[in-house]
Amino acid sequence: MAIATINPATGETVREFDSLTEAQVDEALDRAVSGFASYRTTSFEQRATWLRATADLLEAEADGVAAMMTEEMGKTVASAKAETLKCAKGFRYYADHGAAMLADEPADAEAVGASRAYMRYQPLGVVLAIMPWNFPLWQAVRFAAPALMAGNVGILKHASNVPQSALYLEDVLRRAGFPEGCFQTLLIGSGMIESILRDPRVAAATLTGSEPAGRSVAAIAGDEVKHTVLELGGSDPYIVMPSADIAAAAKTAVTARVQNNGQSCIAAKRFIVHADVYDQFVDAFTEGFRGLVIGDPTDGATDVGPLATEQGRTDLEELVDDAVGKGAKVLIGGSRVERPGWFYEPTILADITDDMEIYSAEAFGPVAALYRVENIDEAIAIANDTTFGLGGNAWTTDTAEQDQFIDRIESGQVFINGMTTSYPELGFGGIKRSGNGRELTSHGMHEFCNIKTVWIA
Repeated sequence: MAIATINPATGETVREFDSLTEAQVDEALDRAVSGFASYRTTSFEQRATWLRATADLLEAEADGVAAMMTEEMGKTVASAKAETLKCAKGFRYYADHGAAMLADEPADAEAVGASRAYMRYQPLGVVLAIMPWNFPLWQAVRFAAPALMAGNVGILKHASNVPQSALYLEDVLRRAGFPEGCFQTLLIGSGMIESILRDPRVAAATLTGSEPAGRSVAAIAGDEVKHTVLELGGSDPYIVMPSADIAAAAKTAVTARVQNNGQSCIAAKRFIVHADVYDQFVDAFTEGFRGLVIGDPTDGATDVGPLATEQGRTDLEELVDDAVGKGAKVLIGGSRVERPGWFYEPTILADITDDMEIYSAEAFGPVAALYRVENIDEAIAIANDTTFGLGGNAWTTDTAEQDQFIDRIESGQVFINGMTTSYPELGFGGIKRSGNGRELTSHGMHEFCNIKTVWIA
């Protein structure tokens, strides 16, 4: 794949980049190793100072950064600016809390016959980050901020359609004061990932992306006995029960499905609604879709912009066409938008059956699948009837039902009466084929630490 910025709202190539040579990659790895040797000795206070400086720059440059992201992958400019500011918040969170998260963890010295015993968190070294295009900065920052605070250094292989975002992140960290080699962007194709991951200079890897990509990286890392964190997408359920505030549930459902033009791993994708409130919810949900403004993502009035890639739109079309061909009913949308760029109408499909591809596949775009259920057991059965297990949403004011959803939904996170999102303060990750490991909070920081046991007689 060419490394280029292609404006998805027009289909026009804005800028192309040369891929690094093997020799240039080798030099970058040497810089990373050299950088780690000195960076790991810096104080928590110094790292926090650089993280805060990065946050300051992101906030000052938010408008320009947002415009760049919108041009590269088509998210609305408002959501792009919100993402930029969220990155600043992430850097500040680890600057403010990282030292406490990395403090020695005392153990019961007397119980183990020691005068002192504790766990110490130490950095692993060079960490390879393989990141997707849908949140060009946030996906990378939620690795970079905790990893850098812990004393690791990073090398970023970003998606080939967001090279400017990738280069910006390296640049802003450098301008904030991080020493040479602490964070480098490698503009390379996916064919070079294996050799980098196998290189002994690389200690570990993190990937956010597709299930096939995750399997490939996990297999290589397993062969090399290297630690990985994998976040591989999802098909999150959104369950609505009779006691819910239906108006609020439907309004939030619209945002939960079309956020980021529908291209989010934690976007709600399967809407599972109790029969008693099904018609009421569907009417409000459809009306919400009908009010969405589709258009130029640089226009502040736009709610839904284009898909990020032409192939992404083709994949979405094929899922919808397969479902319709097997009996699904289109309540709204169902077609591409006839204009330049890779636009697709926000779409709601009803009467989904398990022989349709959309029943088990992740729809990565503004397409919602509706299910009618008779009771909570049926709702949970459909929610769990997937190979994914990233997030889940349930709307009910019944505390007993809330407890059932929390206990029984098979996922890494459950949001009650709200939509799934990510916060630095909460762990993020999934189970089953949505991946393994956790990002954010202290869990994300400790993923790339050697948790060393210390025993002193």
